[in-house]
Amino acid sequence: MVSIKDVEHVAVLARLSFTDEEKQVYAKQLSDILEHARKLQDLNTDNIPPTAHVLPLQNVFREDRVGEHMLVDKVLANAPDRQDNFFKVPKIV
Repeated sequence: MVSIKDVEHVAVLARLSFTDEEKQVYAKQLSDILEHARKLQDLNTDNIPPTAHVLPLQNVFREDRVGEHMLVDKVLANAPDRQDNFFKVPKIV
């Protein structure tokens, strides 16, 4: 059971302020959430393999190949500012 003191502690950590009524509501809601999570411990998961994702996803990589490149002048044609063959951007420190 989550106590009012627990709610107050979390509120301090999160820099939140609650009324006494809100503390009561949150204590009840958090207790209900934790009770529901405790019920999951009763499930038999002996034959369930560990998973990182519910769908069988995998990364698909393509071969890294050199292709055709655009000409520098064409790439920089719409650049707001350029210096030699480079985009010129404001200095950010």
